[in-house]
Amino acid sequence: MPKGLKRYYGQGQLHFVTFSCYRRLALLGTARARNMFVKELCRVRREYGFSLVGYVVMPNHVHLLMSEPKKGTPSTVLQMLKQRVSRKLRTNSYPTPKTQLSFTFPKFIADLRQFWQPRFYDFNVYSHKKKKEKLEYMHANPVVRGLVRHPMDWPWSSFSFYAKNEAGLAGIDAVDL
Repeated sequence: MPKGLKRYYGQGQLHFVTFSCYRRLALLGTARARNMFVKELCRVRREYGFSLVGYVVMPNHVHLLMSEPKKGTPSTVLQMLKQRVSRKLRTNSYPTPKTQLSFTFPKFIADLRQFWQPRFYDFNVYSHKKKKEKLEYMHANPVVRGLVRHPMDWPWSSFSFYAKNEAGLAGIDAVDL
């Protein structure tokens, strides 16, 4: 582990985690890639048993606000999630739900030696104020990056749950704010 990087697990706190695509490339730059990421996130969530409090999937990085899993640690969850997403996107095809035909991703994704930057940023969220702060930060991210005019216009986040009590692409586990 790099010098100075510490992870604090086992305290029952939420974790605000951030991880990036290799060299901050927009490897999640298509709606299909982001949809596939959310599908794998839901699958890993079921398998490892963690609460998902918030998320945003950006073209070149992801933010999650999650609990510690029943099985493993946040590190093992992210390792599994990153492996599955990169494997599916790097095989250069993924079935689309409407047609069940394969969609071909750009060849450069399959040719990359890495899909994700190694490591991830992990911040223990220890108060209601910090939960709210991290959720607001995540939901504003697509607006700040100029992708949409309002957070409700970016379906790859938990904004719709908090603003309109709608499920969105991934179910959210409500917590007190």
